Amino acid sequence: MSQYVTFRLKEQLMGIDILLIREINQLMESTFVQRAPEYIIGLINLRGQIVTIFDLATRFALSPCTLSEDSHNIILKSDIELSAVQKRENREDLKTSEDTVGLRVDSVGEVVEFQEDQIEPVPANIDHLDERFISGVVPLQDELLILLNVGALLQIEA
Repeated sequence: MSQYVTFRLKEQLMGIDILLIREINQLMESTFVQRAPEYIIGLINLRGQIVTIFDLATRFALSPCTLSEDSHNIILKSDIELSAVQKRENREDLKTSEDTVGLRVDSVGEVVEFQEDQIEPVPANIDHLDERFISGVVPLQDELLILLNVGALLQIEA
C-alpha cells in the first residue's frame, strides 16, 4: 500500500510519496538568490537549517504559484535523511537531493492510499505538464492524481 500527500497546483491534483516528506508548513519569508533558476524562490531559515524553496508551478513552466492563505511549502527529506527509510522499506527509488528542499504549492489536500498496481503510465493528454517530472497517474473517483517524480524535479540544469 502506498501513501501520497496530495496538493493542488493550478487546479491540478498532484501527489508526493509521503515517505519523502519531512513536514508541511505555512509560507515563510525567503531570501532571494541571484543567478538562480527562475523556479527557485529563495532560501528560508527553518529552525537553523537553510532550505531552498522551489516554485513548483514555475518548475512545470506554468505561471508562478498564486500566494494565498492556502499556499504551503512541502519540505522534503534530504537523501541522507532518506537512507534509513530506503533500507527499511527496501525502496531505492526514494531520492530527493543532497540538500533540504521545499516545494511551494497552491494548497495541500489529504493523504490518499492505493496499491502500486493502480499506478498507470502518464497519458498523452497531459501535454501542458513536463512528463520528466511525472512518475505516473492514479485515477481517483472524480479526478486524476498526478504523481511527481521528485528526483527528476529537483535536478537543477546548469
